[in-house]
Amino acid sequence: MKYLLVLVALIMTGCAAQQKSIDWSAYESADPKSILIVPVVNNSLDVDASNYMLSTLSVPLAESGYYVYPVNTVKVILEQEGFYEAEQVHRSDSVSLAEMFSADAILYVTIQRWDAKYILLSTSVTVQFDYLMVDSEGTEIWKAEKTMVYTPQSSNSGNPLVDLIAMAVNAAMTKAAPNYMPLARSANQQVMVMEKTALPAGPYTKSEE
Repeated sequence: MKYLLVLVALIMTGCAAQQKSIDWSAYESADPKSILIVPVVNNSLDVDASNYMLSTLSVPLAESGYYVYPVNTVKVILEQEGFYEAEQVHRSDSVSLAEMFSADAILYVTIQRWDAKYILLSTSVTVQFDYLMVDSEGTEIWKAEKTMVYTPQSSNSGNPLVDLIAMAVNAAMTKAAPNYMPLARSANQQVMVMEKTALPAGPYTKSEE
C-alpha cells in the first residue's frame, strides 16, 4: 500500500508538471483577437512548399475563434511594401508589421522538412514545422513544433510476389507525387487545437456568437 501511494504521488506530480509546462500568461495578457499570418520560411528543397503550407494555416485559427487576415492579400501588400522574401519578413520588425495591418498578433511558421524518402520498397513522407506567435509589441506569446511522417501501408493479398510488386508501385507513386497537404493540415490541427499547445478559444467562437 505504501508503494502504491508513492507511485500515485509520482504520477500526480508528473501530471502536474506536464500541465505547468506551458506558461500562458503572456498569451492571456496579449489577449489576441486578430492574427496576421506572414509568408512561410521554407528550409526544404521543395520550392512550392511555403505556398502550400501558407494555404493551410488560416482554417484552424479561424475555427478556433480568431479573425485571420487573408493570407494572399497579406502577401500582396507585403510585396508592395518591398517584402518579397519570407526570410525578409521574418527578420523585419514585428511591431511595424503589426501596425501595418492593425493586428493583435503575428504567426511565423518555418518549414524544416518537406520531403519524401525511398527506403526498401517504401516511401516515407515527412513534414516538420516550427510555429511562433508574437503580440503587437513583438513579445513571444506562443510557440510549437511538429513533425509528421506518413508511410503507405502495404497490402496483404496472400501472394508474396503480388504484394512485393504492389509495395514497389505504391512506393514509387508516393515518391513521384507525395501528398504533403494532409500531413500539413494534421500538424496545424494538432498543435493549434488538439494537443497541450492548443490555443485558447478566440473571441469569435461559435459558442459565443
